[in-house]
Amino acid sequence: MKPLGWWLRHLHELLESSMAHTLEAESLTRRHWQVLNTIALGARTPEQVDSAMAPFVAGEGSMAAKVADLRARGWVAEDGSLTADGREAHARVEDRIKAFRAKSMEGISDDDYRTTIRTLERCAANVEAA
Repeated sequence: MKPLGWWLRHLHELLESSMAHTLEAESLTRRHWQVLNTIALGARTPEQVDSAMAPFVAGEGSMAAKVADLRARGWVAEDGSLTADGREAHARVEDRIKAFRAKSMEGISDDDYRTTIRTLERCAANVEAA
């Protein structure tokens, strides 16, 4: 049996490459999607986007360039909200993301999922306490 770390890394790499494939039709990266979704959830400035995304992008720096790219596509208005085109793009990409997530969870019951999450939380707490 392979150790937990191997499976975590393997799954991470698979998720990253599969997500890239899912987003390529829109010429987006995973970070673009996260920024777009963060704006859809209410962030209006690059600083608000950075604050909301900080746990996910530690060490990557500001997402201001991604915000600027989405603005250049006409998806983000000057006030930081999504334009009509941005809302349409968000809905389109969100549908793809939902399908991707559903596919990745096929054959996994809600109970198994919850058990996996609790196990990972416990492992993380154990490592943090060490």
